[in-house]
Amino acid sequence: MNIEKILQEELNLKEFQVVNTIKLIDDGNTIPFIARYRKEMTGNMSDVILREFYDRLNYLRNLKNRKEDVLRLIDEMGKLSDEIKIGIKKAKTIQEVEDIYAPFKPKKRTRATIAKEKGLESLAIDILNYRIKDVKIDARRYINEEKGVNSEDEAIKGALDIIAEIISEDAHIRKIIRRIALNEGLIISRGVKDEKSVYEMYYSYSENIKTMAPHRILAVNRGEKEKYLKVKIELPDENILEKIKSKYIKEANSEVSRYIEESIEDAYKRLIFPSIEREIRNNLTEKAHERAIKVFGENIKKLLLQPPVKDSVVMGFDPAYRTGCKIAVVDKNGKLLDTATIYPTEPQNDIQGSKKVLIELINKYGVDIIAIGNGTASRESEIFVASLIKEIDKEVKYIIVNEAGASVYSASSLANEEHPNVNVSLRGAISIARRLQDPLAELVKIEPKHIGVGQYQHDVNQKRLSEVLNGVVEDSVNSVGVDLNSASYSLLEYVSGISKSIAKNIVLYREEIGNFKSREELKKVKRLGPATFVQCAGFLRISDSQNPLDNTGVHPESYDVCRKLLEKLEYTLNDVKCRNIKDIDDKVKEIGIDNLSKELNVGIPTLIDIINEIKKPGRDPREENMKPIFRSDVLKIEDIKEGMILKGTVRNVVDFGAFVDIGIKNDGLVHKSQMSDKFVKDPMEIVSVGDIVDVVVIGIDIEKKKVSLSMKGI
Repeated sequence: MNIEKILQEELNLKEFQVVNTIKLIDDGNTIPFIARYRKEMTGNMSDVILREFYDRLNYLRNLKNRKEDVLRLIDEMGKLSDEIKIGIKKAKTIQEVEDIYAPFKPKKRTRATIAKEKGLESLAIDILNYRIKDVKIDARRYINEEKGVNSEDEAIKGALDIIAEIISEDAHIRKIIRRIALNEGLIISRGVKDEKSVYEMYYSYSENIKTMAPHRILAVNRGEKEKYLKVKIELPDENILEKIKSKYIKEANSEVSRYIEESIEDAYKRLIFPSIEREIRNNLTEKAHERAIKVFGENIKKLLLQPPVKDSVVMGFDPAYRTGCKIAVVDKNGKLLDTATIYPTEPQNDIQGSKKVLIELINKYGVDIIAIGNGTASRESEIFVASLIKEIDKEVKYIIVNEAGASVYSASSLANEEHPNVNVSLRGAISIARRLQDPLAELVKIEPKHIGVGQYQHDVNQKRLSEVLNGVVEDSVNSVGVDLNSASYSLLEYVSGISKSIAKNIVLYREEIGNFKSREELKKVKRLGPATFVQCAGFLRISDSQNPLDNTGVHPESYDVCRKLLEKLEYTLNDVKCRNIKDIDDKVKEIGIDNLSKELNVGIPTLIDIINEIKKPGRDPREENMKPIFRSDVLKIEDIKEGMILKGTVRNVVDFGAFVDIGIKNDGLVHKSQMSDKFVKDPMEIVSVGDIVDVVVIGIDIEKKKVSLSMKGI
């Protein structure tokens, strides 16, 4: 099979893109490095396309290897025919290869294998090929009490079991049935408990397999797992049986045909249908998992790339009831200043005592913002904080922060290294405060699956989830860049080419030798060789380096080109440092980007990147994203009226819509039908986690504490 050709056609790429990208991957280059610094070779493929390319390349290579294995195994049995060779060559999926291999696989003892042991295989083949006229008479020849065949009926029964298995392993038939199932089959679910639950809509439910949305598949699966639902696949049985009969029945109304029909029905009901049902449900679940993982990954990416809140002293507020709310104050650089525990919520309700503690901390350290975790007791804590703010002279705002993973971080070995003398229960508040100041730097300390928002992420394949999410974090970290002299090793290990051990060596070097003066100095770090340097250098920043290019995304391999460009355009490195690269776009336009590219002997994509980088050294791309909403007062659901227009923050995006924080206890839902006047297939095309949106209230359910929102016509 020609893997390169398949990738070219499937991903709509040119031959050079495929050939070069495969070589880059096989040479050990990371996806972020390829996406950022090898654009000429890949034809400017994005990190998203490169990840898809990488996954598909691995699948096709596995498919090719499996084809070779199956051909070898069948050949070793002496049963490899031209027809089998052609079938395997044409197979486009591993499942198709396995279907072809199924008749040759070593089997557990089945009814058919037992019948073969009794010497009934030739009788079965004679019946299937219409070589006999009277089955009963012919069957008498196979009576053998020593082998356990005591009558002609037993011989016939065994022969029919063999025929049923032959039919069930027919790759062509299975392909037809699979196609019919996917186009015409239904998923049917029935409730098995007479009680209210979140699965009530599925108590009497059916839908076409081909239209069932991923989130409904996962909901039905979970309902079945929790024993609220019984789920099955329903297929057009008569149509399928006719398809099988059309292949195997050659003489209508003959005695032999009657026996073959009996085997066909047995093969379908006992062997084929259960197998196809399992296969279809597994495939649907796998695709639903991929979708859920994609949604989760997209949401995490937006969470990681939220703009940092700089130059603010932040109070982290980790809400709770009985055990008290944990407080941590950090300075503008995230350094811990102080901690406390207060009890403004049930059961203590020590409002005044709690206010006294916080006011002292606010005045002592000049707190600018209070970051409240969104977990248990969050809204009660918000009401308390809003009341507190009204009583102090200093201008203080508050914001609700996603606290997912804070408790996981608190108990981690990393948290223990960072805060060995701080109680575990207080570390979550530190994380909440810091993730407002720099979401990326703080959230990378936590395993990705614990920090995101999505749908059914706990139900999906955890290995695949980790693979995808680690890729998302890696792409996010490298798209922003990392300060080499302040980054923790947990952040550094996501930089292209840097392993956990090398990340720790970088931090150790800083502690022993001092801050890095240049990117070139990285080569002195233990185990950081030339290949690793090439992969990581462009993503690491040194703000006070003598060479201002060390504080940009310009790769060291392009420094000479950059210097020549500056000279050509009559700038200096000092102009870069002082952000004095004015009118560069006009100068480039006057000369022409094509002419510059040829003169400097550099590709246009790389040249454009260099120009953009020297315009804004030390630029943080996250600052271009929407800034968070800070509040000073709180809303209750009773304050909300239909028709009100509110500003909110998107907290979660799922297949059916988006949940928006409008300042009340529970997030409101904008169903995808309310996102636009046009049809919305994927809500992620309209909104992302962290977006600030205007919404209108279109429905309020006080009893269920639910608010329906719309983005239409605003």
